[in-house]
Amino acid sequence: MTGLLLAMADPRWPFEGLAWPWVVLFTVCLVVVVGMFCWTVLLFVRGHGAIVKPPEPSAVGADAFTWVLLVPAMNEEVVIADSIARLIEVPVARKRIVVIDDASDDRTPEILAAIDHPDLFVLRRDKPDAQRGKAAGLNYAYRALRDHHDRERTIVVIVDADGRLHPDAPHFASGHFDDPEVGGVQALVRMYNRGTPLVYMQDVEFGVYGHLFQAGRNHWGTAGMGGNGQFNRLSALDSVAAGEGPWRDKLTEDQDLGLRLIAAGWEGRQDLRAIVSQQGLSKPRPLFRQRTRWSQGNLQAVGLWREVLGTKSLAVGPRLEQAAYLFMPFWQGIILLGLIGAVLLAILGVAPFWGSGPTWQLAFFYLLAFGGTSLGCIAARAEQGPIGWLLGFLIGQVYTIYSWFLWPVLVRSVLRQLSGQGSWAKTEREAITDGESAPAEAQSPVARQTQSITSG
Repeated sequence: MTGLLLAMADPRWPFEGLAWPWVVLFTVCLVVVVGMFCWTVLLFVRGHGAIVKPPEPSAVGADAFTWVLLVPAMNEEVVIADSIARLIEVPVARKRIVVIDDASDDRTPEILAAIDHPDLFVLRRDKPDAQRGKAAGLNYAYRALRDHHDRERTIVVIVDADGRLHPDAPHFASGHFDDPEVGGVQALVRMYNRGTPLVYMQDVEFGVYGHLFQAGRNHWGTAGMGGNGQFNRLSALDSVAAGEGPWRDKLTEDQDLGLRLIAAGWEGRQDLRAIVSQQGLSKPRPLFRQRTRWSQGNLQAVGLWREVLGTKSLAVGPRLEQAAYLFMPFWQGIILLGLIGAVLLAILGVAPFWGSGPTWQLAFFYLLAFGGTSLGCIAARAEQGPIGWLLGFLIGQVYTIYSWFLWPVLVRSVLRQLSGQGSWAKTEREAITDGESAPAEAQSPVARQTQSITSG
């Protein structure tokens, strides 16, 4: 959407004086952006109910379920102790904290061995079978649950090695899992080190995604799953497991799993009260790498559009909405072509970015270019009342500029996908400051290693 002001190179409708190919391109851009804006408004309205009327857990709450907390870890010496200490403090009656040590060659094994707690299990993977991606590690842990009973009331939770699951998150998630049709619940992701502008914008980004795109799909049961703070019913994972397990070797294995759960007839929900915090990236280059991987994963997920459209448990509307969202890289690519065309015409002197068009037309273009992101920022602060709406609108102006980061990411991810590149570099962790570390009482002083996890 943000490229529209530039894409509309000539404000005279219908682009008078331009050759017909340019007219077609800019008209298609306008149709796509108007459609995306209307789509955003629809999700904003639908998501309001999920924000103000979430399902309340039963009296038993989280204690009605068994929680298996999976923590993939490969060379996570900087953050692993903090994450495990916080998971130990999660107040549920039955839980297992399962760390998948993926052939770490730093101090990660030593740190884990120093934590003595009956709920902690370490699954060690060694080369050549190890370090074959996050999906392979998660499937390894899934297979260790093969003898586990009561699979309907066992919830598998993915917590990244830098993740901090809020103690109340399972309690709120349980309210959704009381509905037997719910297969997955996604927690709201926050950045715990959001003290710098770049990390703060990442926090806004996840807030917009959770409160707008995810909450807007809650009543359809089509909210997606994320890599961190992802809750899945074990029986739902069973229904999509094949070969090694339920996860596929994709760059965004979480998105892939969520879509296949929906296609299998399960509902996906977002809970905005269940929080998982993680470490944001404070430098542009690692952020660019991470977003490129996610964007390429989105391109890989496009291949699931037939399964999504063929989901019989969903009405036609939600199916079309999900399919349209899968093709988001395509819509973004169209707008990018319009942006490039507008810049080219301006450089050649064929058409300026803006001429003598009426003020209402400029206001219309501004609404389309900034309105969608502003709505997302407003939704993320709707619970704060009028002040939250105002802050959301103001933050939305800055967030829109941050979202321009998308364009080079989209180009690079397309080139990688076309050239068959599927590898990715692990994101480096940053040292945790004293103000961010786990409380001393959460620290425990040899982890039991096992190849089979039971309910106990």
